[in-house]
Amino acid sequence: MNHTRWKLSRERATAEDRQGMSEVEAVRTEIRMAFDLGQAVYDRRAELGISQSELARRASMTQPQVSKLELGGTVPTLPLLARLAKALDASLNIALDGDNSTVVFTGHAA
Repeated sequence: MNHTRWKLSRERATAEDRQGMSEVEAVRTEIRMAFDLGQAVYDRRAELGISQSELARRASMTQPQVSKLELGGTVPTLPLLARLAKALDASLNIALDGDNSTVVFTGHAA
């Protein structure tokens, strides 16, 4: 292999590595956002003192679905987010800024 071919091959491999890393970072960001939502659901549920089964009943879900959501294993639809907010007697606030997200359930005044 001559120097020019080696250099092109090396540059191509480096570009593929960078692309692979950006894909990995994108997946990590999605996982982090799903986890942030799951943590917010768990925190509000714990604040209310209700079980996963009770939340599932209130939100027309199953207990395994609630568990998976709390563990960050799923990305819910907007209608499901609305049902969760209602079931948790809270407003749901999601702030997305690039790769950062903030998810907060704010309880309604009693």
